[in-house]
Amino acid sequence: MFTLPLLATILRETFSSQQSRRIPEPDLIMDNPAKVEAFRQAGSEHGILSSVYLFHCAQISEVIKPGDTVLDLGCGPCNQLGVIARHNPDVNFIGVDLSDEMLARAEEHLRKEKLSNVTLRKDDITRLDSLADKSVDAVYSTVVLHHLPTEADLEAAFAQTSRVLREDGGLYLVDFAHLKSEKSIQYFAYRDQFEQPELFTLDYLYSLRAAFPLTSFSRDYQRHLKNRGHLYAFKPMPYMVAIKSAPRRNFDPALTARLRETQKSLKSKHHADLKNIMMLFRLSGLKSPYLS
Repeated sequence: MFTLPLLATILRETFSSQQSRRIPEPDLIMDNPAKVEAFRQAGSEHGILSSVYLFHCAQISEVIKPGDTVLDLGCGPCNQLGVIARHNPDVNFIGVDLSDEMLARAEEHLRKEKLSNVTLRKDDITRLDSLADKSVDAVYSTVVLHHLPTEADLEAAFAQTSRVLREDGGLYLVDFAHLKSEKSIQYFAYRDQFEQPELFTLDYLYSLRAAFPLTSFSRDYQRHLKNRGHLYAFKPMPYMVAIKSAPRRNFDPALTARLRETQKSLKSKHHADLKNIMMLFRLSGLKSPYLS
């Protein structure tokens, strides 16, 4: 449901001529234990990110299929990867991250969830030294690319994604796009501040400030991934942007049942958040048959 503050933000972003400056994140590698824990809490089963994780899980599930080897760029503590791996037990996942603290939390999370279809590696997503050319069936990244310090790093990540992905591979890259107004950035960062750890709120603020402009995504998409998928952006304001390949699996009733059961278990507010993100991406043409 759209609130008046959200509608005001949409109008501001639609009609404003200003452009706020991109500010790279103060911690380019999240190794601070307190910040890692705040992020982990927000991504817990009923945390503030549960609806977002489910949305991305449904999108990613369309571009992967049983038997695939799938790469997660910047897996963090594996909250998102855990959701995807649990719903796709017949897919093998590789999670890469540069943060030792994140990888330690990821190992802990995978043990707790008893997920055996995930392996972890320490690697730089702008290099992917641990992966050979055309060695994975699908690549995805969920709200990680803004952590990269420069435009050159963003392009390098896109180029490496194209390098390691097989010709007919699946793709789903999604992240924030830079907003025009600092006031809009503040609105999104603080609107749920009483439902999330303070450190997570600050990290959200820094993430929105560090987001790359839609023009940067479009440029690097055209250079490296144009033949791999389609670019989608929130309408009417590009708060989020995604690059997604065509579906690679037939409609799966069992997977649909698992995803919709998870959808039913969401808290009422998170269910409303899911409906909002589905609607905003649907306006751009990005849909999923797996969520109702």
